[in-house]
Amino acid sequence: MRITVILCTYNRSALLHKALDSLVAQRLPDTMEWEVIVVDNNSSDHTRAVVGDYVCLHPGRIHYLLETDQGLSRARNAGIRIASGDVIAFVDDDVTAEPTWLWCLTSCLFDGNWIGAGGRILPPDGIEMPKWITVGGPFDISGALALFNLGDQPGELSRPPYGANMAFRKSVFERYGMFRPDLGRRGSNLISGEDTEFGNRLLAAGEHLRYEPSAVVHHPVPEERLNKKYFRRWWLGFGRTRILERPARPAILGIPHEFLSIVNLIFHFLPLRLLRWLFAAGPKDRFYQQCWVMLTLGEIVQNYHIAVSRRRSDSKIPTQAADGNQSAAG
Repeated sequence: MRITVILCTYNRSALLHKALDSLVAQRLPDTMEWEVIVVDNNSSDHTRAVVGDYVCLHPGRIHYLLETDQGLSRARNAGIRIASGDVIAFVDDDVTAEPTWLWCLTSCLFDGNWIGAGGRILPPDGIEMPKWITVGGPFDISGALALFNLGDQPGELSRPPYGANMAFRKSVFERYGMFRPDLGRRGSNLISGEDTEFGNRLLAAGEHLRYEPSAVVHHPVPEERLNKKYFRRWWLGFGRTRILERPARPAILGIPHEFLSIVNLIFHFLPLRLLRWLFAAGPKDRFYQQCWVMLTLGEIVQNYHIAVSRRRSDSKIPTQAADGNQSAAG
């Protein structure tokens, strides 16, 4: 059996050392073959040189792959296509994995009971969160920081794991497809969800995913993210992501479904969430409700983009057909 770890990176050469050091220090059984594929998503910094040093120091263990087509999903898919592992694990370029992370995350995937697994993504030790941020509980907004912690007990997941700490059998991608390229980070945009959409795809098909709390990575929380402006932008992007994840719905009486959704969002959900924000009891609840207002605005924006795009596409079809008829007539 063989494991492939895929680490995708874009212009983070200064952070790669910690992540790669923690990966080459992984402790696995001597009989287990494993590799790390670093997918460079067309970086313009010193990424290639940094990874090249590790390739030389750890021949056969670390591999470099350049993917010039921008987007996290495209980078992950490129890594999957060349992976030799029976199990594929994913990790971010800015995390530090504990030495037992890889084996704890993947060992359950070799006996046939589980098709995928996710572990804990924790903040660095000693970090102090602002008072308006809630991690866990009813006002949890930690998704903006890519943290994932469902407690100390292993068990079956009822929600998808996050891309910074997840693993699947390679056969899953042959059966259910790859990560959607219209989702996931591209450059500086905050549309994400390629990892959770894939996990939800598996759960909807009745597949079983395991939560493994002993598989731990530590995710940095940059100071520039610990402000309300970043959280508002992230939740706006999260709203857009939620709409992109949904399957296309047919028009009603010739009206695109997205326009009907916009009306519903503006006149039903937005007023309700604004009221919850205005009358929230404390600072954590108040900001939590404000984040949901931003999510609703993101849903409105993305519905509008999709509706306009489809209207433009539909308007081109008759013109193209007419051009084709004229060509045939000529």
